[in-house]
Amino acid sequence: MRRTAFRVGLWITIAVSILVIAVLVAAFTFVFNQVPFVDLLDRQHHEEMVDIGGLDILVGGVVIGILAIVLAGTLGLLATQRAIAPLVDALSRQRRFVADASHELRTPLAILDARLQALQRSLAADDPHREVVAELRADSRSLIAVVDDLLSSMDVAPGSPDTAVSVREAVEAARSSMQMLAAEHAVHLAAMYDADDAWVAVPETSLHRALVALIDNAIKHSPANDVVTISTTTTRTHVKFAVVDHGAGIRGIAPDRVFDRFARSSEALDGGGSGRTGFGIGLSLVQDTAGRFGGTVEVTETSAQGTTLTISLPRAKA
Repeated sequence: MRRTAFRVGLWITIAVSILVIAVLVAAFTFVFNQVPFVDLLDRQHHEEMVDIGGLDILVGGVVIGILAIVLAGTLGLLATQRAIAPLVDALSRQRRFVADASHELRTPLAILDARLQALQRSLAADDPHREVVAELRADSRSLIAVVDDLLSSMDVAPGSPDTAVSVREAVEAARSSMQMLAAEHAVHLAAMYDADDAWVAVPETSLHRALVALIDNAIKHSPANDVVTISTTTTRTHVKFAVVDHGAGIRGIAPDRVFDRFARSSEALDGGGSGRTGFGIGLSLVQDTAGRFGGTVEVTETSAQGTTLTISLPRAKA
């Protein structure tokens, strides 16, 4: 911070100095146009009057003023951008780290909570460990809340993929991660693929987080003993991932707003399951991820028979 403050002060000093020099140069140029430079240095020449008309003063003042404003604004903008560049980079790295860490922690914590819940249910009412397990589950849910708070407060910064990712492997990895939560909600996860195994130009972790968020949303809004389907459709340029649930559909909020950050529904959307009321920040992050890598996400269908969310991403060569 001290180095940045010094850099800002230095650049402002340079900018003001250049502005002053520019004004002096303009003034000297005007004087030299009225009195030859040789006459100014001639000790025998005693002319001290400079003939300046009123129009000359007005025009000269306006021109010098405009040039001074433009120069000061340009130099100030360049100086500020150069000075805060390290801070912007540091903030971007920090926000990206917190967002990635929150994403990576969220799923294992949710799985841990589900396993603790399963353990809690398996214990007899008079089991001496029942209270301890209940406290452990309360702690796990507190951790999940902390991670959700971190996740909801951060924007994921833009990035670029290093390698292509297999569509089939990405879907299977996301489905495997969500199997425990799906079983807890009595929901079956099914996957359907195109004949060929396509690849997408998105980092593996980013694609995994996006698919997990879509599947997580579908599970929460599905009735018990139902199926959530993840299907892929491949075109020449894009791969589409469609996640289908059979809940009651999107109610209490316009379908085109479910990807807005902090958008909430005024009605329960779980269609008989146990999903929370409204949409959290997960779908907004899916939209951010798709947008960063040239893709889109949208509600392709919603009704009383269910909802389909589709993410489209650029196809890459294996």
